[in-house]
Parts: sequence; C-alpha cells; structure tokens
Amino acid sequence: MWVKICANTSLKDALLAVDAGADAVGFVFAPSKRQVTLEQVAEIVEGLPEGVEKVGVFDTDDPYEVEHFVACSGLTVAQLHGAFDQEKVQLLSNEFGGELKIIQTVAYEVEAEDRAAADKRFEEMLVAAFAEPAVWAVLLDAAKAGRSGGLGVAYDWAHVAEIVRRAMGPREPRPRVILAGGLKQENVPEAIAAVQPWGVDVASGVEASPGVKDEARLRGFIEAARAAGDKLIK
Repeated sequence: MWVKICANTSLKDALLAVDAGADAVGFVFAPSKRQVTLEQVAEIVEGLPEGVEKVGVFDTDDPYEVEHFVACSGLTVAQLHGAFDQEKVQLLSNEFGGELKIIQTVAYEVEAEDRAAADKRFEEMLVAAFAEPAVWAVLLDAAKAGRSGGLGVAYDWAHVAEIVRRAMGPREPRPRVILAGGLKQENVPEAIAAVQPWGVDVASGVEASPGVKDEARLRGFIEAARAAGDKLIK
C-alpha cells in the first residue's frame, strides 16, 4: 500500500513522514491553511532523501505555473485539482519529457442535490482520467459546497468503489487509484477494504493542528494502512 503524507509545512514533519515509512510527502501550493511557498518547499525538498516522492498540490488552470513550481523546487510529482483537462495534462507531461508523474484528482460531491447526476459527472471524469496515459495515478477526494481537497471529509466508500470499478472496466494494467478524504488511523482499514486502492493520502487525519503533524497519529496511520493493504494481497 503506497502512502502519501500531505500538507507538510516543515522539514521536520516531512522527515518524520519519511522515517515512519511514507512513500511520498506532499506540499500544498493551492489556497489553504496549509499553503506553502516555493521557497519553503525548495528548502525542504533539498533535505529529503532521493527515494521519497515529493508532491506539489496545485489548483490552477495554468500548466506553466505548475511547470515553474516543479522545476524550481525539485518536485517529482504534480497533483492537479479541478476539472480534468487533457490538454493541460499532456502539455505538462511533455514539458518534462514524460518524466514528471502526474496525479489527477477526481472529486466526489458528498452533498449533491442530484445524486445520480453528480455520480454521472464523477464517473465520466474518472473514465477520461483513466484513459489518459500521461496520468500516473488518479486520486479520489471529497468535494463539498464547491470546494475539494483538504476538507477532511469522509464519504460513502462502498458506493464510490462501485463507480470506480465501472469506470475502470476491463482495462489492464489496472490504473493506480489513490484514496483520500477524511482518512485517519481508525477508519483507513474500512476505507481500504471497500475501495481496494493502490494507495492512500492523508493530511488532517495525522495532524496536531493545521500544517503540524502529530507523530503518534502519523505512525499509527501508516501502520494501519499497510496492515489493511496486506490483507488485500492475501
């Protein structure tokens, strides 16, 4: 089970995540309580080992803005929020010769007035993202009141799992799916069992306060996620 610890704001917390066994650490450039600057991230990334993925979280329509932040901070992954834009994804991938890993976030509307219509939009975006070779992984997150990402809101994992399976169809190899949204040590086993994702992503569920990690929660989350992932393999 691949694990990303997101919304890091200090080298201390990013190194804690790496020491606890995280595969990736994330940095939020989008407007947020946990937003960081290019200069902060460049300094943090310099102190991290090569093996860990360094993920920038972006919510912008401008691929050249993402390119600038990635190139100037040493990031290895760009996580894109907002509607899936195939042209933007392909342009960004081409700018890095296909070497930049791109995670496309697809948001599930948790309080949709028209559930069927919202589910249809969600499935259509999943189908499009799964079909794009430049998308390295698809991240599932919650959307509420027009906002998505970093909300710390859980949702109906079993229902979402059904939609994801339909959107995947018989496609091989199976697309990488990363599950996010309201995860914490206590519920991540249930979420993993329901969705059977390739990876999980957490921010608020391992924090002492916004942007500051809680060591016990962080280590407990990674341990619980890995244990749940091992059960899927068995």
